[in-house]
Amino acid sequence: MSKVLVVYASMTGNTEEMAEAIAEGAKEAGIEVVAKEAFDASADELNEYDGIVIGAYTWGDGELPDEFIDFYDALASLDLSGKKAAVFGSGDTSYPIFCGAVDTIESKLKELGAEIVSESIKFEYNPSEAEKEQGRSLGRQIAGMVAVAS
Repeated sequence: MSKVLVVYASMTGNTEEMAEAIAEGAKEAGIEVVAKEAFDASADELNEYDGIVIGAYTWGDGELPDEFIDFYDALASLDLSGKKAAVFGSGDTSYPIFCGAVDTIESKLKELGAEIVSESIKFEYNPSEAEKEQGRSLGRQIAGMVAVAS
């Protein structure tokens, strides 16, 4: 059975809300989904999943959050060729780089060979109902792609 992993870093719960919406969408499509915070995840786990969705809030002027850095650094040893992937995250438009962490993660996944299957979801602060529906849609989309691929 195809499986999707959703890994995220969330300080205030905003990014976690979107992670839950994405997982909900994938489950609706009949795919096994595991969602976990980055500090509870191992980069090596990504090898066990057909689809990968990674999210983080952006800290400061576009940086990755501190609790995400160890997970991110460990990604460097992976070959994610053939994996379907997507990225999401929250940010603050008052900073010069909106959701810079999302762009950093997406670049890393591409560098490791993952196929980015959807435009990144970027939202300010907490996700609106419309943005959460966008997340559920992303979950359904990646679920459909990994089900076809397996």
